Amino acid sequence: MTLRSFCRLFALILLSYSLAAAGADELPGSVRQALEAAHVSAADVGVWVQAVDADKPRLQANAARAMNPASVMKVVTAFVAFERLGPAYTWTTRIAAGGPITGGVLDGNLYVTGGADPMLTHERLWKLLRQVRALGIETIRGDIVLDGSALRLPPHDPGAFDGKPLRPYNSGAYGLLMHFNTLQLRLVPPDTAGEAVAVAASPTLKGLEIDNRLRTAPGPCGVWYGNLEAAMDIGANGPRLLLQGTLPASCGQRDWAAAPLSPEQFGVALVAALWNEVGGRIDGTVRSGVTPPELRPLLTDTSPTLAEVVREMNKWSSNVIARELLANLGVDSPAAIDMVAGGAQVARDQLAADGVTTTGLMLENGSGLSRIERISARTLGEILLAAWRRPFMPEFIASLPIAGEDGTARGRLHDSPARGSAHIKTGSINGVKSFAGYMLDREGRRHVVVMLVNHPEASGTQAAQDALLEWVWATGGDSRAAR
Repeated sequence: MTLRSFCRLFALILLSYSLAAAGADELPGSVRQALEAAHVSAADVGVWVQAVDADKPRLQANAARAMNPASVMKVVTAFVAFERLGPAYTWTTRIAAGGPITGGVLDGNLYVTGGADPMLTHERLWKLLRQVRALGIETIRGDIVLDGSALRLPPHDPGAFDGKPLRPYNSGAYGLLMHFNTLQLRLVPPDTAGEAVAVAASPTLKGLEIDNRLRTAPGPCGVWYGNLEAAMDIGANGPRLLLQGTLPASCGQRDWAAAPLSPEQFGVALVAALWNEVGGRIDGTVRSGVTPPELRPLLTDTSPTLAEVVREMNKWSSNVIARELLANLGVDSPAAIDMVAGGAQVARDQLAADGVTTTGLMLENGSGLSRIERISARTLGEILLAAWRRPFMPEFIASLPIAGEDGTARGRLHDSPARGSAHIKTGSINGVKSFAGYMLDREGRRHVVVMLVNHPEASGTQAAQDALLEWVWATGGDSRAAR
């Protein structure tokens, strides 16, 4: 342990004695001081702290107030998905032949039917199409028809939230979602300023031109993506992704991403490219359509389990997975306007059935990328306590980022003796900064901890949030500090 870490540990332990007389609705001094330094009032903060084996919260402040949680709303989506579907739930993608297969030729269409799988990656698609080839289909005398009708969805405008429609976090759900609707861009700058930055795009999207105008810049790396821009236009040969800006050579290799096409268009371009890669030929085109119900599957592909999907969603805060899961929850709600609305109603009904407070709860898309979604610290706390008592508790907790170690929380508590002791889902949009999860205190007792901040200066409150986690770590197991 370094001297700095030892001093911080000693200071945290002292908190367990100095805070014993505080009231149950009074924030710890270290948290209040950090909020004041960020120019944020305690009135704009919701907090809930309760040991998982206690019958009431140790600390609550504005806990009943419904607030915007940003990506912490994924905690709700994950919990309800586990409750309704179970951690071993999987999705199935089907391929069917619309005609006889003779001498390597399919005399008809090939149908790819989506099952609303949130994690149908291009690697899995390549394997599936390679299996089609292995079954003896080389030439398709018809079309490849992609059926995304598994989900009944409302219109989606990817630019509606923040005017950045090419950002992957703005992508919507789709019944045949492929590779998260994301084009990954590996950026490799040369050593000399002014030269072109090499770009390796994956997966290949047939018909999409990439116009790379990125240049290498001098100086420190800093916020490396700050000077990068992506835009779409129509070139001489079809849709064109224009990449502009500079990347400092000191940054080295970096990974960027874009969502240049709608999920439907992305799927068409991806499958067309993959069919060519596996050596297949086609007389027609790749297009969207509906699979005739009488066709029997030629091949099926099973997704990773829900537990694996939720882990991917929470560790890296995937909005498109969250949107896909909420719509999946609404599949059996035929009376709903669409499956997203149906999924939101299913979530509210499930929480109410579980005895969770739903006052003020507002679900729009289940991802937290919303200006209208609302939830209270109390509701989040009750969900986390309920999850602790469920058979899927290990899978649920394992999906949450570990503070100081991985996922979106890898930069939290980095130099703290509490590093590695918290599993938390974080959330951040303009005017919102939040977290919710579990903290293991220094005596081995686990606590539910929630903190929501809604304020124009919310982005500056990470120190206050980390202070709350450290306070729970230092004082949680000490009866003299019990609130």
